[in-house]
Amino acid sequence: MTVMTYREALNQVLHTEMARAPDIFVCGEDISGGAGGTSGEREASGGIFGVTAGLLPRFGADRVIDTPISENTIVGMAAGASLAGKRGIAEIMFADFITLALDQMMNQAAKFRYMSGGKATCPLVIRVPYGAGMNMGAQHSQSMYNIVTSVPGLKTVIPTNAADAKGLLTTAIRDDDPVVFFEHKAMYGRKYEVPDGEYLIPFGQASLLCEGDDATIIAMGRMVLFAQKSVAVLKEEGIDCDLIDLRTTSPMDEDTILDSVEKTGRVIVVDECTPRCSLASDIAGFIASHGFSSLKAPVGQVTSPHAPVPFARELERAFVPNPVSIAAAVRKVVSYQ
Repeated sequence: MTVMTYREALNQVLHTEMARAPDIFVCGEDISGGAGGTSGEREASGGIFGVTAGLLPRFGADRVIDTPISENTIVGMAAGASLAGKRGIAEIMFADFITLALDQMMNQAAKFRYMSGGKATCPLVIRVPYGAGMNMGAQHSQSMYNIVTSVPGLKTVIPTNAADAKGLLTTAIRDDDPVVFFEHKAMYGRKYEVPDGEYLIPFGQASLLCEGDDATIIAMGRMVLFAQKSVAVLKEEGIDCDLIDLRTTSPMDEDTILDSVEKTGRVIVVDECTPRCSLASDIAGFIASHGFSSLKAPVGQVTSPHAPVPFARELERAFVPNPVSIAAAVRKVVSYQ
C-alpha cells in the first residue's frame, strides 16, 4: 500500500492507462495549460484541480488536448473519437456545466450501442468535479449525479476515497460503454492508502464499510465520510449500523441494499443532492417497492435543502448533510416501535 491523495490516485491512473494504451487521449479546458511566460511553453499545470498534471510533456499535445470553453464540443469530440476507435477521457471543469453537454451525453453517447444493435461501442469517460464545500457558489457547487444516473446507457461512478478512485477509474477507462465519473472537489487533497500495482473495482459492487443490526445507512461520495463519523457517535450510544458506500449508482448494487434492509429494517439514505428527484428519493422508492416487508420504520432521507448552494461559508456548511443531521435521522428511525 502507498499513501497518496485522491488527486494523486486519479493522476496515477491516467499516466498508467495512457502508457498502456496509445488509443487513449484526454481533452478539456486548460488540462495541459496555456502558453506561459515569454518562452511560449505550456504550463502543464493539469487543469484547475491538477488531476492531469504531467500528461502533456509525457504524451504530447496530440493526446492531451486543450479545448475551447465549450462543454458540448468537449464531449461531442470525445464521443465521436471513441465511436471511431479511440478511447476518450473528457474533463468537464465543474459538474454544473454538464448541462451544456447533455445532448451529446444523453442523446448520442448513451444511445450509440442501443441504436446500432450492439455493433457500435463508445468507450468514453467523462470526468466531472462536483459538490459543495469549497465556497464556490451556486453555479459551481452542485452534485448533478442524480441527473446522470437517470439516463439509460450512462454508467455513473462516485468514488469515496483514493483507493476507490484508482480502482474505479481504471475500470471506467477499460469499459466499452460511456462512464460519467464524479470526483468531489473537497476530497482531492485527502490522503488514503492505495493498493500498489494494477487495481480494478467492478461496477455495481457496493462496499459495506461498517456492520450493525440496528439501522442501515446508505451514502455515496463525500457523504460517506460524514456518515462514518455518525456511525462512530451512534456506536457509543449503543446503536450499531450497516454503512453502505454505493460507489456506483448506475449500475447500483441492489442486492447489498436489500440484504441490509432485511437485516436491520430501518434505513437512512444520505445524499448531497437536493431532495426532489434525488438519489435518496430513488433509493427510498426502490426499498419501499422491493423491501417493504422488512421495514420497521419509514425510510429516512438526509439531503441538502431544495435551494441553490449558498456562497457564504457558514451557510454552505449548514446546507450540506453533516454528521449531526445524519445521526439525528438514524435516532429517529430507530425510535419507531
